[in-house]
Amino acid sequence: MKLLVTGGAGFIGSHIADGLIEKGHDVTVIDNLLMGRMENVPKAARFHLMDIRAPEIEKVFDLGRFDAVFHLAAQMDVRRSVEDPIFDAGVNVLGTLNLIRNAVRTGVKKVVFASTGGAVYGEQEVFPCDETHPTRPVSPYGITKLCVEKYLFYYALEFGLKYAVLRFANVYGPRQNPHGEAGVVAIFASRLLSGEQPVINGDGKQTRDYVYVGDVVQANLKALEHPENDAFNVGTGVETDVNRIFDLLNRHTGGKASEQHGPAKPGEQKRSVISFRKIKDVLGWEPRVGLEEGLKRTVDYFRNR
Repeated sequence: MKLLVTGGAGFIGSHIADGLIEKGHDVTVIDNLLMGRMENVPKAARFHLMDIRAPEIEKVFDLGRFDAVFHLAAQMDVRRSVEDPIFDAGVNVLGTLNLIRNAVRTGVKKVVFASTGGAVYGEQEVFPCDETHPTRPVSPYGITKLCVEKYLFYYALEFGLKYAVLRFANVYGPRQNPHGEAGVVAIFASRLLSGEQPVINGDGKQTRDYVYVGDVVQANLKALEHPENDAFNVGTGVETDVNRIFDLLNRHTGGKASEQHGPAKPGEQKRSVISFRKIKDVLGWEPRVGLEEGLKRTVDYFRNR
C-alpha cells in the first residue's frame, strides 16, 4: 500500500513509519522538523519538509495517491495549548482539515488518527476508563483532539472516508524528545544520564498509563487492517505515579540521584489510566513490553546516543 505518515520524523511517527516499511508498504513522510529529527526518518521513505497547514500539501497528495494516512503531526504540548489556544487549534484542527480535505479529494481510503487517551477524557470517574467514558477535555489540546475525532465522523458519514481513532496513553521509548514539557520518561532519563537533578512536580503521586512505543506501532498496524470506523484506547490499564518512574529510571542509570520535588503544575490531572479491553477484543492487540523492560530500553537508547 502507498501510505503517508504525518509527523514521521518525530518520536511516535518515525517508529510507525519504520513498522510500515518493515511490512513492505511504500511510505511517504511529511514533517516540518520543528520537533522531529531528520535522522529519525527511515531511509526507504520519501520525505517532504512541510507543515500540515501548508497549501502545497495538495501537491504531495496529487503525487502520492495514497491508500491511507497515518496522522501523527500535532501541537502536543498541553501547557502551550493553554497559553496559545489559537495556535493549538490552527495546527491540530485546521492543519488536520487540510489533510482530510486532500485525502477525500484524492481518494484516500482510510485515516488512522493519533488522539489522546488522557486529555480527551479529562478528570476520570472510572479507573481504568474505557471508550464509553464521557469526553470532557480540560485543556485546549484535548479539545482539538476530540474535535478532529468529530470531523472524522462527519467525513465518514458525508464522503465515506474510513477512519480509526487511536487514543494513546502516555507513550514513551527511544527517540522521545527530552526537551520541553512533554515526556517525563525522556526528560528524567536524559537528565539522570548527564548528571543533572530531575525535579518532580508536586508530590509526584499523579499517575499516568505508560505504554511502550513499540506496542503503539503494533496497534497502528492492526488499525490499518480493521474495516470498520471506530475509536480505541491504546494503553496498559496500569497506573504508575511519577515517583515510581523516577525510582526505576534512577536505578537503571546508576542510582546516584536523590528524589527532589518542586511546585505542582496548576491544572495537572491527578490520575489517568485507560482500559485496552476493546482493542484486545476487536483487533487482538495488547501491550507486550512491561514498564521495567521498556524503561531499560529507553535508558539504553539515551545512553548510547
